[in-house]
Parts: sequence; structure tokens; C-alpha cells
Amino acid sequence: MFEKIANYLAEQLDIAAEDITADTTFESLGVDSLDTVEMVMDLEDELGIELELEDKISTVGELVAFVESKL
Repeated sequence: MFEKIANYLAEQLDIAAEDITADTTFESLGVDSLDTVEMVMDLEDELGIELELEDKISTVGELVAFVESKL
């Protein structure tokens, strides 16, 4: 799942996927809360699941753990 999300972010932000780690913050990538919501919606479509964000997610690793908990 990490690789899928890192590749998605790399494509959306035009950066190298190798530069993204679990500890990478969305803030450091220039991703704001609206971008995060759009990303979650894209992941929902791609994975065929519903992801309801209850808490603020600030790192890539937190997003990966959240998505994996819903699978």
C-alpha cells in the first residue's frame, strides 16, 4: 500500500517516489487539506472502499496505516 500511495503522490506532485518515506509529511510536500481530501477520494475509487477521515493525517505513513486498517 505504501508503494501505491507513494507512486500516486509522486505522479500528482511531479516528484520522485523514492523521495517519499513513511515519515514524509504532507506539509513538506506542499499538500494541503483539500489536496488530502481529493487524494482520499481517488484512493476510494481505486480501491473500491470507503475511507472516512476522522482524524487529521499528517504523514504518508499515517495515511498508509489508515488505508490498511480499512481493507
